[in-house]
Amino acid sequence: MITEAVERSGARDAGLGERHHIEEFLIHEAVLLDDRRFEEWRDLFDEKSYYWVPLRPDQESPDTEASLFYDSREVMQTRFERLRHPRIHAQTPPHRTCHLVGNVAVTEKQDARGQCTVRSSLIMVDYRLRVQRVFAGKVQHRLRREADSFKILWKRVDLINCDDAFELIAVPI
Repeated sequence: MITEAVERSGARDAGLGERHHIEEFLIHEAVLLDDRRFEEWRDLFDEKSYYWVPLRPDQESPDTEASLFYDSREVMQTRFERLRHPRIHAQTPPHRTCHLVGNVAVTEKQDARGQCTVRSSLIMVDYRLRVQRVFAGKVQHRLRREADSFKILWKRVDLINCDDAFELIAVPI
């Protein structure tokens, strides 16, 4: 029964050791975001990578429609500079977050270039000024093996309510 569910999800066995390293990497990524170590999080991304949160279910491209986030490394840097600016009232006090990563599955094994695709589930709780919000979604990462870690080639977060009306989402999901 469990094997059938994994097969339907598109997950393939990547070996327990490799999957463990991938899970550790995804958890490390979540810790960086929760600790507001945004520049370190950005540095997990390859120079030509992007971070994308579509605005509607099954959105095929960030180029033809608006998105909640569609950030290159340069856009990430601008976003983080704004988040840290002393006069940004949207961050006084700053948002506090808790990311939970689960259901990690390698959907495309490492190829000859050391690249693989990973799927996971995400819950992020965001708190600021007595308001707590919960975001949940399915995440895909395209990773490239680099020494004892990975670089993110792209990351896509499909929120289950992506087409809902949102107040400001100031920090990465």
